[in-house]
Amino acid sequence: MLSRWALLVAAAVLEVGGDAVIRKGMRGGGIVLMTLGALALGAYGIAVNVLHVDFSRLLGGYVGVFALVGVLTGCLVFQETVARTTWVGLAIILIGSAVVLQGER
Repeated sequence: MLSRWALLVAAAVLEVGGDAVIRKGMRGGGIVLMTLGALALGAYGIAVNVLHVDFSRLLGGYVGVFALVGVLTGCLVFQETVARTTWVGLAIILIGSAVVLQGER
């Protein structure tokens, strides 16, 4: 179970990181950064699909991990101030993802 969560976190880091690198490339970093970002997004797609979980449950659960990594990246990497309502929304998303992953099988 821990390895599943680790793989989901790794996939989220690849996806958020790929998005961030593409963003940087589009804002003056150039085509090389955009290409590296696209490669990271491709790696995310492979990583998330390595797990043998029903597709709907996989992505339903992954959304929570992705949202958490995205908000933390905004805070820690981009030095953004995150509104209280964003934290509340994130908590709702995480609860929903847990329900999807732990629900009926």
